[in-house]
Amino acid sequence: MSTTTQVIAHHWAFAVFLIVAMGLCCLMLAGAWFLGGRAHGRHKNTPFESGIDPVGSTQMRLSAKFYLVAMFFVIFDVEALYLYAWSTSIRESGWVGFVEAAIFILVLLAGLVYLVRIGALDWAPARRRVVVKTDTVSHNTNRHTQ
Repeated sequence: MSTTTQVIAHHWAFAVFLIVAMGLCCLMLAGAWFLGGRAHGRHKNTPFESGIDPVGSTQMRLSAKFYLVAMFFVIFDVEALYLYAWSTSIRESGWVGFVEAAIFILVLLAGLVYLVRIGALDWAPARRRVVVKTDTVSHNTNRHTQ
């Protein structure tokens, strides 16, 4: 038996899978094109916002804080996935893995403290931000002298 025949015999299932997957994608695209609506109404291309009329322009500028919070979420969510993978292999990793995970968590915590300290997670504008003052109470022992 030649090497080409051996390769085909070994990988025939993968080739059939690729052909079926591509055929299914083409079938779905063709079905959507044939069965899809062709109506062109006055409001067909207007943006739809949760069942209400759109307000303002679609070219509205958003604050960079939205993007920062989204990036923070992705970063901390990915780290949570790493910790989940670590937790499933805790017995195999032993104390070395525990120390590595502790260092990883401390680095994450330091990053979170830094973000809070620079105000990256403050949503309120500076004019609406409430400053909390802490009053120190002095305990005078000579208050009740008679």
